[in-house]
Amino acid sequence: MTATVATPTPTPFDPLCPLMGVEEEYLVVDPRTREVTPRAGLVVERAAEELGERVCTEITQFQVEAKTPPCAGPAELERELRHMRAVVSAAAEAVGLAVVASGTPVLGDAVPPPITEHPRYDLGIANYRALHDEQAICAGHVHVHLPDRERAVLVCNHLRPWLPALIALMANSPFWAGRDTGYAGWRILSWSKWPVAGPPPYLESLDDFERLVAALTESGALVDPATIFWDARPSLRLPTVEVRVTDVPATAGESVLLALVVRALVTVSLRRVEAGDPGPRVPAELLRVAYWRAARDGLDGHGVDPFTGRQVPVAEVVDGLLEHIRPALADSGDLETVTLGLRWLREAGGGAARQRAAGAAEDVVDDLVARFLT
Repeated sequence: MTATVATPTPTPFDPLCPLMGVEEEYLVVDPRTREVTPRAGLVVERAAEELGERVCTEITQFQVEAKTPPCAGPAELERELRHMRAVVSAAAEAVGLAVVASGTPVLGDAVPPPITEHPRYDLGIANYRALHDEQAICAGHVHVHLPDRERAVLVCNHLRPWLPALIALMANSPFWAGRDTGYAGWRILSWSKWPVAGPPPYLESLDDFERLVAALTESGALVDPATIFWDARPSLRLPTVEVRVTDVPATAGESVLLALVVRALVTVSLRRVEAGDPGPRVPAELLRVAYWRAARDGLDGHGVDPFTGRQVPVAEVVDGLLEHIRPALADSGDLETVTLGLRWLREAGGGAARQRAAGAAEDVVDDLVARFLT
């Protein structure tokens, strides 16, 4: 619910390596009980001494949000992410707390969560009511620079079919407040109840986007235009696209991998837009099913091909994603980094599998705390 991390125009646009930035949301936990604790404000206050406006509170008092500056390459982005996480972790430790990167709280009394005091959140509570009860959820957002907002809208048409693959790659929320949900990415199921969330609609133009946002605002479904929570969306004021579909990755290394995959997806999509390709009109019904299956199985089991509705092994989904973005990765010099990262993820297991492998719930939290700085 915060501003994007990308820089405003006239930043020069690099078609091979557009700038990218990452936002991450974390949960604050009590290191003794391992439960989420509503003291994020203390952590943010200390972390802001070094990070400034790049760290802030979120809608619940369990959450901290932090963001990188725009970065050109993976080395720069990894350096910024590790620094950002180190500052937030140290700030938590200084007040007797810890932070974890998990899409949902593993332990604690999380329903309903204590809401951060802010006039905008007050409006949201009045409008959305009990939808806030499961808002202690954390995502990873990637912002990618584009030439203009018109093309950002059209790029989203091409991103839609690949969003389930991103969900599967970064699924990192198997537990909800002490219970194993049976899903790899429970956050996506919790989030899908909101009126303007999930995959973006197919849009013909920037004017089409702005007319729809105006209509949704007039309908009362939005508190304001910034509460468009589609999983891929153009910025309201900057020439960027934001992909916000995944759980927050457990490690900084996975966040870098996610950002490179997303940037390559955006780059390939932009090339198709500029070649006059309007993008595939994947039915919303198939996307919804593909979302569900990706959230259920993560990197284990099967996914759904949103182009056909066919059930396929998740490994096939990931291979298809890599093949789709290969040209952009080769041009940016990121092909080897992403290929090795995806191989590591398959061998080590996704975030959900690693959480389950850690053992009892308390051990899961301890493992997440340990991985936070890796």
